[in-house]
Amino acid sequence: MTGNRDVVVFYDQRMLAHQPDVNDAFLPGRLDKRVRGMLSGLYGEWKYPEHPGRLTAILDLLEKQPLAGLRFATGNVATREQLARVHTTAYLDSIYELRGKSAWLDVDTTAVSAGSVEAAEVAAGTAIAAVEAVVGGDADSAFALVRPPGHHAEPVRARGFCLYNNVAVAATHAQAALDCERVMILDWDAHHGNGTQDIFWADPDVLFVDIHRAAPFYPGSGRLEDVGVGLGEGTTVNIPMPAGSGDTAYLKAMREIVVPAADWFKPDLILVSAGFDPHWQDLALNVSYEGFGAMTGIMQDLAARHCDGRLVFVLEGGYSLDSLAHGAHAVLAVLAGDSPPEPGEAGVAEVALAAEFHRQAFVAADDDS
Repeated sequence: MTGNRDVVVFYDQRMLAHQPDVNDAFLPGRLDKRVRGMLSGLYGEWKYPEHPGRLTAILDLLEKQPLAGLRFATGNVATREQLARVHTTAYLDSIYELRGKSAWLDVDTTAVSAGSVEAAEVAAGTAIAAVEAVVGGDADSAFALVRPPGHHAEPVRARGFCLYNNVAVAATHAQAALDCERVMILDWDAHHGNGTQDIFWADPDVLFVDIHRAAPFYPGSGRLEDVGVGLGEGTTVNIPMPAGSGDTAYLKAMREIVVPAADWFKPDLILVSAGFDPHWQDLALNVSYEGFGAMTGIMQDLAARHCDGRLVFVLEGGYSLDSLAHGAHAVLAVLAGDSPPEPGEAGVAEVALAAEFHRQAFVAADDDS
């Protein structure tokens, strides 16, 4: 333990009202027909993976395994002005018109139900609330448990289960209202944060670093050579990983790319788009719970060095409920004061124990000969 820290977990039950059901009657249109046709070609029944159980699984584990230093707070509804810093007026109008309705928004199978628009507004507003708490000195760090997630949402398009880009809304709010000129965003979700990259593509005051599984894995973006444009050239940093990459590769990326980038940029605030689908149970990559904890410790050190410890996590993906809950718990444990773990290669410690267990039997066999 390094000592208890004051960590606020932001959560608002209004986000549970986002409940797309593929069996519901959706607004008719060409997109509905396309998605229905796609789903009908699957071998089994497809259920919407981004469901309320993602948040309740995390909360249930925190209740069973409480962490000292954690306290909870509710979120807010993001205003149109706050959302409009990253999304176009036309896009916001199109989403607002869907309040109380069910519809497909994208062939990526992004959908809304009757309560989805408010849930998305609360998700973005909750990310803002987490940033305000940390920048205002009300907490050492914060974790916004939000859904729907946000990092695939582009200025003009919903994608990948995302309606509003929560972390981008929070970052631009910090710049516009909280005197944070330079904001760093680390995205370690298994899927590339195409929307966040698009929003800050030419912005020299936002450093966007993304560690993700390389194309053609969804959404297929995030090439190594994609570094931004114009004044923002160099403030987009992509680290594509091959399938099977785990703790060793991720921590090497953190220490040899993320840390030097942060030291060069010197942010006033650090945000982490924290997806937990890099865990092996989500079948995308091979990061362990200890790996998530170790990465958290590195980000804590960077925040302490550059921005008075201002560090905010915003939940993105993760669809295995077990690994999602335990991954979030591992992050929160380090934020709350646990010493960051140093992951080893999976199975090495267990093999060492097995070798010790069996060693005497082998020696005895040699003596009898």
